[in-house]
Amino acid sequence: MSSKTSVNHIRNIGIMAHIDAGKTTTTERMLFYTGKTHRIGEVDDGAATMDWMAQEKERGITITSAATTTFWRDAVINIIDTPGHVDFTAEVERSLRVLDGAIAIFCAVGGVEPQSETVWHQADKYDVPRIAYINKMDRIGADFAGTVQQMRDKLGTVPVPIQLPGGEGDQFDGIVDLIRMTYRVYDEASSGAVFADRPIPDHLQEAAAAAREYMLETISSYDDGLMEKLLADQPVAENDIIPALRQACLRVAAVPVLCGSSYRNKGVQRLLDGIVDFLPSPLDKPPIKGHISSSSKAAVRKPDADEPFCGLAFKIMSDAHVGRLTYFRVYSGTVRTGTYVYNANENMKERVARLLRMHANKREDIEQASAGDIVAAVGFRKTATGHTLTDIKHPMVLDLMSFPEPVISISIEPKSRADQEKLLESLTRLAEEDPTFKVATNEETGQTIISGMGELHLEVLTERLLREFQVRANVGTPWVSYKETVTQKQSGEGKFIRQSGGRGHYGHVVLTVEPLTGGAVFAFENNLEADIIPRAFLPAIEKGIREAMQNGVIAGGAMIGVKVTLTGGSSHDVDSTELAYKVAATMAVRDAVEKAHPVLLEPVMKVEVLAPEEYAGTVMNDLNGRRAHITGIEPRKKTQAIMARVPLAEMFGYATKLRNLSQGRAVFTMEFASYEPVPDEVLTRMRIGIVN
Repeated sequence: MSSKTSVNHIRNIGIMAHIDAGKTTTTERMLFYTGKTHRIGEVDDGAATMDWMAQEKERGITITSAATTTFWRDAVINIIDTPGHVDFTAEVERSLRVLDGAIAIFCAVGGVEPQSETVWHQADKYDVPRIAYINKMDRIGADFAGTVQQMRDKLGTVPVPIQLPGGEGDQFDGIVDLIRMTYRVYDEASSGAVFADRPIPDHLQEAAAAAREYMLETISSYDDGLMEKLLADQPVAENDIIPALRQACLRVAAVPVLCGSSYRNKGVQRLLDGIVDFLPSPLDKPPIKGHISSSSKAAVRKPDADEPFCGLAFKIMSDAHVGRLTYFRVYSGTVRTGTYVYNANENMKERVARLLRMHANKREDIEQASAGDIVAAVGFRKTATGHTLTDIKHPMVLDLMSFPEPVISISIEPKSRADQEKLLESLTRLAEEDPTFKVATNEETGQTIISGMGELHLEVLTERLLREFQVRANVGTPWVSYKETVTQKQSGEGKFIRQSGGRGHYGHVVLTVEPLTGGAVFAFENNLEADIIPRAFLPAIEKGIREAMQNGVIAGGAMIGVKVTLTGGSSHDVDSTELAYKVAATMAVRDAVEKAHPVLLEPVMKVEVLAPEEYAGTVMNDLNGRRAHITGIEPRKKTQAIMARVPLAEMFGYATKLRNLSQGRAVFTMEFASYEPVPDEVLTRMRIGIVN
């Protein structure tokens, strides 16, 4: 893309929602109607284009975000279909970082479900404009108005319906267009590719007029021309409404709401129109901000091919055919095959061996990529998720991404000595791909420990080890990843002195530890007076502190929520060494932590159970026995939604238990909420052996 006009026609959008709301089904229809595919792939048949991994086909869920490019009207649409399961929330996080807009899909029956809230707030974090699509209007129990009201109540947003369903459940046969005041019906024989716009049926006229009036009143403040026409009681046309809706959407002040049934091939073409009409191009977003890599001086890049190149790597993936793939968003400038780019985080050059435009797991070689493009590169060696790629002569660094800490761990060991090296290499590659997957070695037992966001997350990764990497391994049972923190500010001292004839080792460190507020994991501050400890040893001291934070004093859990301040120490003219200061720093941290009233923390999950009314009491009794704190109960059409916060340690095997309690009729969702102190009575009966 070489001109501002062409950049203006790019739409980088993500599809986000709760699991089973219809993200992938909707994406498949988009690809079909835009001519990208010639048949509709169904999730239930394991034939969805965007769910290409073997585990996705078998489970019928999206596990990894898949990217593709298609065309509608005069726009180039780069689509990322993200997972809906909370275990894969990092895929949503890194996709939203590089997207300009998003489609939030809601199930008309389930409404605003827990993961819908999570991804919505992730989009809030990056100030991503959104349109909403209420799917599954053909299902029994579909409730368009109820879902719109839940968007107001649960998401704190301003939903503006621009469509109304022509009936719900079995009665859903068309869609009222409030912008054009027409009624669209679809030909099922053509899989919805053929449709007709007719007059609005008489029984829907009153509701349509009221909804249109609300739409116009809500958006009129974003367009002076529309406001003047309304005040003068003049007719309002489509060309008056779309710019006002677009402005409201771009400012994240309102959310245009559409509806349909993707599985029944109804409503998707208007959703594609909504992407082009309302969601931003790269030119509608502010210039990307960062800082010059050699200083803290601010730097910006505009979405223009003539600017110096700047891009952000947001996903690493192993491909059986081409090797290591690095997905990145081009924010400015142009990058070409065969050239070098500069990794500003690693201070090294990377060669662009190949540039690829991706369609799920299929690849198309391209010669160059420009501002606004989302592409993949082959040939990068050290680039990781969140790294900034720039022009060699104009380096800058964008803010790094942050990801949640893993909450569950298992041990894994090779079945034979021959598998040992292969296992470690494969785990390293998986950790490169997934920032929420951690690999560590237990120093006492020598076991390899892998950690992730949930049982499904680790189950999928261990399956990939077997299938993709051909590694034979024994996998242990999952356990909770406990953490530790301090509750007081205390000082600590560490001295490491060794003499063995000739030059010895001398390190002396004094520091303080204190609770860190605001949800941060760790902070380090140097308050040393000048020359007490030579500056050359400060990196070794910080490294020792960071290593000490990996093992708490209660049960060896990693320390979080701690600020460490270096306050003093001393040096020796001859014997001071980096090793000595590193060891002394570790000793000082342990000394301070032991005095700072440390506590053991456990992951607490936000749980929502949807149970028929007759089983609600039984479900709540069971939750109470799991140390649950019930936070709310909400009636939903003959069912009760029970919201609770429950320690993860109490939730193993809950899916089977819930099926038994409700004769298979209740379902639940669970996502990480926070780390909280383990109660004293629980701590006394815990077996320390389960702690990592």
